[in-house]
Amino acid sequence: MISKDERIEDLQCKGLKIIQNKALYTFTSDSVILANFLKIKPKESAVEIGAGCGVISLLASAKNQFKSIKAFEVEPQLADLAKRNIVLNNLQEKIEIIEDRVQNYNKYLKKAEIDVVISNPPYMKENQKTIVNSVRENARHDRLLKLDELCKVASDMLKFGGRFYLVYSAERSGELIHSLINHDLQPKTLFFTENGKGKVVLVVIEAVKGGRAGIKVLPNLVTNKQDGEFLEKLQTRNFI
Repeated sequence: MISKDERIEDLQCKGLKIIQNKALYTFTSDSVILANFLKIKPKESAVEIGAGCGVISLLASAKNQFKSIKAFEVEPQLADLAKRNIVLNNLQEKIEIIEDRVQNYNKYLKKAEIDVVISNPPYMKENQKTIVNSVRENARHDRLLKLDELCKVASDMLKFGGRFYLVYSAERSGELIHSLINHDLQPKTLFFTENGKGKVVLVVIEAVKGGRAGIKVLPNLVTNKQDGEFLEKLQTRNFI
C-alpha cells in the first residue's frame, strides 16, 4: 500500500518497478549511471552504502548475477521504502536492507568478507545551513558519513582484490582519490559526467583493494542536451 506522496514507477529494465516518495529524496541519474557501470560476478557478495529507495541494488539485480547484496540505509523512512521496493520486485532472497549506520557493519559482517562495495553517497559538505533532521538534506550533505569514513569502511569490508564502485562530486575528485589511496583502495577506472554545456559534474570510479597504481580514464559521459533537457537514454558505452 502506498501513501499520498508516493508513486509507483516503471524502471524500464526487465520489469522492475519502484515506489518513490516525492516528499523524500528521490533517486537521480547518478544512481542509474553507477548501476550501469558496476559489475558483480555470480558468486560474489556485495554491500551498498546508502541505499536510499533501493534503486541501485534493484538495477544491479537486473544487470548482474550475484550471491547477495546487503544494503545499508540509516534513514528509517528511506529504509522502509527500500524494503517495500525489494518485496515489490520479489528480491528478498537476494537483497537485504539493513536499517543502520554502515559504520556498524561489523554487527552484520566480518571484516574483509565482501567482494564488491557500491555507493552513491551524499557529497555536499555539511554546513551551518544544513537541516539536521531532514531526510532530504541528509541525503545531500555528508553530515552522517564523511568521505574518509566512507573510504575506510569500504576498505575494511572488502577482501584483497575486492572492488569499490562509487559516484561523487567532480569538484571533490581530488579529495576522493586521496582518501581512497590512503585506505588502500587504488583507483583503476574512472570517467566524468558532463551536462550538455560542457560542465563536468560527477566522477565515477572503480577502485580495487590492494590494487597496483595506474588509472584508465574513459571518455566523459554526456547526460543532458544543450538546452539542459535530460537525455532519456544516456549514451551507451562498453565499460571495461
